[in-house]
Amino acid sequence: MRPLQISPETAVKLAEALNVPLERLMHMPQHILLQKMMELAKQEQEADKQAPGKSE
Repeated sequence: MRPLQISPETAVKLAEALNVPLERLMHMPQHILLQKMMELAKQEQEADKQAPGKSE
């Protein structure tokens, strides 16, 4: 399996956001990475909904 084709800056940001080591992120299967990113986005949406005083 080849490493993900993403920029170094993106890889660092994703590794921090997903709380995984950079080496593991780069060799993570793409479908698992996408699943984890969807979970992260869902958590952020829920946090935004619960934030008091935030209007859209």
